[in-house]
Amino acid sequence: MSGISTTNSGGSRLTPDGQPSPGSAILGGVERDRIRDLYRRHVNAGKVGFYERFGLDAVIGERSGIRFFDAFDPGRSWINCHCNGGVFNLGHRNPAITAAVAECLATADIGNHHLPAPGRAELAARLSATTAGRLPGVVFGVSGGEAVDLAIKLARWKTGRTRVVSASGGYHGHTGLALAAGDPEYRDAFGENLPGFTQVPFDDLPAMRAAVSVDTAAVILEPMPATLGMPIPSADYLVGVQQTCRSAGSVLILDEVQTGLGRTGRVWAYQHWDLEPDVIVTGKGLSGGIYPITATLMTRELHSLFDEQPFIHVSTFGGAEPGCAAGLAVLDVIEAPGFLERVADLGGRFESEFSDLPFEVRRKGLMMGLGFGVAGAGMLAAKTLFDLGIFSVYANNDTSVLQFLPPLITSDDEASEIIQIVRKAFG
Repeated sequence: MSGISTTNSGGSRLTPDGQPSPGSAILGGVERDRIRDLYRRHVNAGKVGFYERFGLDAVIGERSGIRFFDAFDPGRSWINCHCNGGVFNLGHRNPAITAAVAECLATADIGNHHLPAPGRAELAARLSATTAGRLPGVVFGVSGGEAVDLAIKLARWKTGRTRVVSASGGYHGHTGLALAAGDPEYRDAFGENLPGFTQVPFDDLPAMRAAVSVDTAAVILEPMPATLGMPIPSADYLVGVQQTCRSAGSVLILDEVQTGLGRTGRVWAYQHWDLEPDVIVTGKGLSGGIYPITATLMTRELHSLFDEQPFIHVSTFGGAEPGCAAGLAVLDVIEAPGFLERVADLGGRFESEFSDLPFEVRRKGLMMGLGFGVAGAGMLAAKTLFDLGIFSVYANNDTSVLQFLPPLITSDDEASEIIQIVRKAFG
């Protein structure tokens, strides 16, 4: 219980050894019900109902490293093996990230998107350098959907075309163009989809070639679509998609919001296939789990739009200075000598330790999907692990798969603990 204060978030006292004092469990239960009722009435009743049906009764409280604690029962904690899709790649409240943001806030605030700022300029340069200079243009945003929207707008401007091809089961966000590139499940309730958007099966190169033509502005793909259950593409698939785009004069957009920034053992997942994308979209992990920030990285040709029309796209909070401080600290961590090699090695250890268990391991680095082969099994697996102290989430577009994303900073001892729990659950 180290690191937990003597007063929990519900106001009940803890004894010196970190245990709830007499009567605190009752108070905690009352407070839990009050918070869930407020959430139900004012935030999202459907989510609360879903959690109740599956017995997911956690209310997140204090958090540190790879764990978070229940707000009203600090004796309960979970190892975060979902990481909010990569937001907590470097753990909760990583000291390097919090220190960088605190230092920024000592003299700065969000800033002004109209004016240059040192942190924004430095982060853009550092992100460009991760692509060996192929993508020198960087535009910051706040959400992944916003960043995807910009990528598609740029492709339409460059090509003078409007058609966009994406993969069924992929996920790119809930804003206009990003939503149109996703599955009907997320957009049908809002009326007809925008025209010009086509989906084809992931890892089906003939289908992709048939869909892309001289009328296609862009192809947008996740290298390993998380919401589809982390399928690993065939060796020639992404290269073939790139060649198809080149032949048609279409823009290749890679959505690396979840796969990027070290998750697969490389800074970017596309580097496993030696691709040359025209655009990369990143987010989630760039925040360090502390301050929201996303970025759209692009070729000089695409970036030239802003030479001609510098105010054609703006984001009031995009590139906020505390977010840039967080992003720079994130890059410091993942670019440190040996860090990415460690991610790759740790992923290999998990795969080896899980090899005799009754699921398929889909993996690059610590980007893992555990495939059980039966619809709904990923949901049951998530509940089983939740009850044993691991938080993970099933793949919504393939419920037979459990998304399994341990923090990249997981120590050997913590990895052993995770492995022991998984083996207890499924061994």
